[in-house]
Amino acid sequence: MIPLKGVVLDAPDPRKLARFYCKLLGWELGTDEEGWAVANGPEGSVVLSFQGEPQHQAPSWPSSTDKQQMQLHLDFQVDDLDAAHQRAMDAGARLMEFQPQPDVRVYADPVGHIFCFFTA
Repeated sequence: MIPLKGVVLDAPDPRKLARFYCKLLGWELGTDEEGWAVANGPEGSVVLSFQGEPQHQAPSWPSSTDKQQMQLHLDFQVDDLDAAHQRAMDAGARLMEFQPQPDVRVYADPVGHIFCFFTA
């Protein structure tokens, strides 16, 4: 068995995007260097890392054949969808127009990576 410890997202400014996710999730900022930054989940459970990519292009949501395709998205389970929504908006997320289900909210982070909040 090989455990997954984290996910790496490309960003034009990885330090800024790491700070966004730390604010959004209440996580701690770890490595914070030019070209590489890390948001540490609770008790080292998981990390989100961000690497510099000046040519990053935001994906389309929903998918479109003539635009950058989404390769992955992040899912976060929350207890209170309305409270999590407010937290996302306060952090600087953008609520996406297309919402597939009533118990899921789809957002884009400041550089366009898609993430979802959902309830059990």
